[in-house]
Amino acid sequence: MAGGPQELSDHPARALVERWAGHLLHDRRRSQHTARAYVATAHRLIDFLGAYRGEAVDDASLLVISAQDLRAFLADRRREGLGAASTARELSAVRNFLTYAAEQQGNLPQLPRTRAPRRPRTLPRPVAPDEAVSLAEDAGDAAPAEWIGARDLAILLLLYGSGLRVAEALSLTGSVRPIGQALRVTGKRSKTRVVPIMPAVRDAIDDYARQCPWPIDKDGPLFLGVRGGPLNPDLVRRAVAAARRRLGLPDSLTPHALRHSFATHLLARGADLRALQELLGHASLSSTQIYTAVDAARLLDVYRHAHPRA
Repeated sequence: MAGGPQELSDHPARALVERWAGHLLHDRRRSQHTARAYVATAHRLIDFLGAYRGEAVDDASLLVISAQDLRAFLADRRREGLGAASTARELSAVRNFLTYAAEQQGNLPQLPRTRAPRRPRTLPRPVAPDEAVSLAEDAGDAAPAEWIGARDLAILLLLYGSGLRVAEALSLTGSVRPIGQALRVTGKRSKTRVVPIMPAVRDAIDDYARQCPWPIDKDGPLFLGVRGGPLNPDLVRRAVAAARRRLGLPDSLTPHALRHSFATHLLARGADLRALQELLGHASLSSTQIYTAVDAARLLDVYRHAHPRA
C-alpha cells in the first residue's frame, strides 16, 4: 500500500460527510439521533478506507468502493463487537451515504452487492422503538423518488406512532389536513376513534404533502400512488419487507407488527386496558387483552435474568 494510514482529518471526503449531515437534517428531516449515527458511520467508513488502502479518501474514491471493501469494513466492525442487527443498520447507513456521494458528483449510484448479516431466529417480539424508526427511515431512503420516500416514511411512522392499521392509514383523505394533535380514524365495522398524533408524525405527513407532485384533494386519498391514484397497500408491505431484509430485522416485523408494538409499548408504560381498547379500535376488550400476555412474557424474561433466585 502506498504511504501510511491516513488520519480522519486528512481525508477530503470528510467535508462531504458534513454536507450530508445537513442534507439528512434539513432535506430528509431525519432526527438528530439518526443523523448523528449515520454521520458517525460515514466517518468510520472513510477512516477505515484510508487505513485499508493507505491513501487519502476523497469524494471520487467513494465511487469505486468494491464489495470486497465493504465486506472488509463490516468484518472489522464485527471484530469490534458489533452485533448482527447493528451491523445491518451500519450497512444501511453506508449505502445511504454512498448514494448521496454519487448523486453529489452527478453519477447514478452503483452500490456494490453486499448482504447484511443474518440475525439468529428468535421468538416474535414487539419491535423496539429505534428499530421501528430505523425501518421507516430505511424504507423512505430506498424509495425511487424523494416524494415517495417521504410518503412511505409518513405512513410507517403513522402505523407505529398512532397504532393504525394499513387500511386505516390509506383510507385517510386530504380533509384531515392541517393535522393537529389528534386524528379521527374510521376502522373496522365503520367504528370511528380518535388517535394521538406525535409531532414527528405530523411533520412527516406535512413533508410528504409538500413534496407530493399530485394535488391532494379533500375528498381524495391523503396518500397517493406514483400516478396520483389510491396507493396499493401491497406496496407498503413490500417496502417494509425490503427494509426489514436490509436491516436484518425479523420476518415477523410487518406493517401490522408496528401497530402491535404501539400497543405493547403503551401497556408497558402503564396505559389502561380500556384506554388502549379505544386507541386500537377494538370492539371487544378481549381483543386488547392479548397484549397483557405479551407484556407478562417480557416481565417474566426480565425476572428470570435479573432475580438471583429465579
